[in-house]
Amino acid sequence: MTPSEPRSETVPEPPAVTPSEQESLQVAEAARQKEWREPSFLKELFLGSYRIDLIHPFPPFAERPEFLAFYEKMKEFLRTTVKPVQIDATGEYPPEVIDGLRRLGAFGMKIPEAYGGLGFSQAEYDTIMKLLGSWDANVTALLSAHQSIGAPQPLKLFGTEEQKKRYLPRLAAGSISAFALTEPDVGSDPASMRTVAQRTPDGDFVLTGEKLWCTNGTLAEIIVVMARLPGSQKISAFIVETSWPGVVVEHRCRFMGLKALSNAVISFKDVRVPKENLIGQEGQGLKIALVTLNTGRLALPAGSVGTVKACLEIVRGWANERVQWGHPIGKHEAIAHKIANMASHAFAMEAVSDLGSRLAGRGGYDIRLEAAAAKEFNTAWGWKIIDDAMQIRGGRGYETESSLAARGEPPVGVERAMRDFRINLIFEGSSEIMHLFMAREAVDHHLHMAGVLIDPKIGAGAKLLAFPGIAASYAVWYAARWIGWSRWPKYASFGRLAGHLRFAERQCRRLARETFHGMAIHRAKLQRKQAFLFRLVDIGLDLYAVTVCVLRARALRDEGRPEATSAEELADLFCRAARRRVKRRFHDLWFNDDTAKVAVARNALQGRYAWLEEGKVPRELRPRQGDGPV
Repeated sequence: MTPSEPRSETVPEPPAVTPSEQESLQVAEAARQKEWREPSFLKELFLGSYRIDLIHPFPPFAERPEFLAFYEKMKEFLRTTVKPVQIDATGEYPPEVIDGLRRLGAFGMKIPEAYGGLGFSQAEYDTIMKLLGSWDANVTALLSAHQSIGAPQPLKLFGTEEQKKRYLPRLAAGSISAFALTEPDVGSDPASMRTVAQRTPDGDFVLTGEKLWCTNGTLAEIIVVMARLPGSQKISAFIVETSWPGVVVEHRCRFMGLKALSNAVISFKDVRVPKENLIGQEGQGLKIALVTLNTGRLALPAGSVGTVKACLEIVRGWANERVQWGHPIGKHEAIAHKIANMASHAFAMEAVSDLGSRLAGRGGYDIRLEAAAAKEFNTAWGWKIIDDAMQIRGGRGYETESSLAARGEPPVGVERAMRDFRINLIFEGSSEIMHLFMAREAVDHHLHMAGVLIDPKIGAGAKLLAFPGIAASYAVWYAARWIGWSRWPKYASFGRLAGHLRFAERQCRRLARETFHGMAIHRAKLQRKQAFLFRLVDIGLDLYAVTVCVLRARALRDEGRPEATSAEELADLFCRAARRRVKRRFHDLWFNDDTAKVAVARNALQGRYAWLEEGKVPRELRPRQGDGPV
């Protein structure tokens, strides 16, 4: 359905009202999904309960013949048609690439066959993301933005049957889609959203506002737009077609990497949206966005795995070939250590990515923390691995592919990979937001049990009445976090890796105790103790990765895979490094420079250290009317 021209009723510009911190938290809290058929292993770990039964044995992946056929076609298409250097140089997707992806059916990988798609599972889709990530990040971003967070996923999960029949076949055939949530003044704080959708007398909506960094925005035919209802902070989700009157691509954004990324600033000027294009219920938009992102985030860690696989191949070849001081550089200890860390952490990254993808396919499993953990763990370590790959390649790593080729050397694109990868620590929730999200889930149990004691809206009398019951509950809970056998011979069936599981189980109980101690000491101020919370989350991430590594190595052994023994070597080395990080972070929870750093930061913001900026060329950091880029 194409809407008619908008009528005279228009939505006035919303007032520039900044919501309070409490209002922002309430909006985000109301959108959280709270009920699941299966609990999250990672959430239980944060609570000091090592529920290895939730993820062991490591979920298998059955390679269906139709999927394998598509996989081989995609591999050949990438090798013969997708030219990463050309795409990077021109900053555009060649028509033959877009058309070729359409012919392959790549835009419909996750769309059910009943609507013209390929009907791939999350694990199958993410396996393709690995393949794409190993070859070209621009094409990876195009397909991921369309299918992981674009229109197909929210329509599949929340759309009506009529919406699915109208849009999913178009999307599967190659009508590119996008997701519009971020605004110039709104990143991860949805309560500050300015885009509004006002009801008309006949029940339709008039959409007014502007969205920033809408990936695929300059190519998209169909966009999912998030907008709030006037006079409230309730957010709704709408299907909008870019051909409708009032939808304007204001600007194409260009970036350090992902040069072809079709990212746009899009404005909506009195856009008439039929009531049939509301996804779900009014006010359900933020929940739709969060649920979409829960599985949508899994494409990024999968693509990251593909990128580090390519880095390992590059480094292995170069470290054997390049000779310094009479030996290949890979035999020098400084380089050998980097290669060992790259290989062991690449194994961990793939284990974390694969587990998240396979758990998402179960249905009913609380995937939020596992998806966020995969995104954060893989993008952070992927960046470190790329950085080490560049260091090992040296000047040739920093040199562009075209320059290398022009002087007769193999065009190895470490420089391009670094530029393209960096955004992954920001895409779909920055590292800081991922930490805050996981920290919120980690303390969720405590907020339910003792939230009344730290809620500023509850009076002292009510808190006193509640205290005896809370104290009694915690007496039982806290004692249980000291009790439990996690020594030999527990997990003996895991052989040489058993000790790592015993360590993880002991430390997960300690993690729960330290979280409790943090709440007891900091109380309502804990949400502002982000350094403390981030350390808790990083401890949980490493304990999770240790567990997943061991389970994946065990699964390879049980399957009789030829790489099982070498996988145990990689898992063992990763676990050794992770255990040292865990011990250090536990120490740093209580012995740190956090207070001093906050004080220095405040002084810096107030100009106390402005003298450090002397001796530079001054620049105008705020744009003036008519100014171009500096």
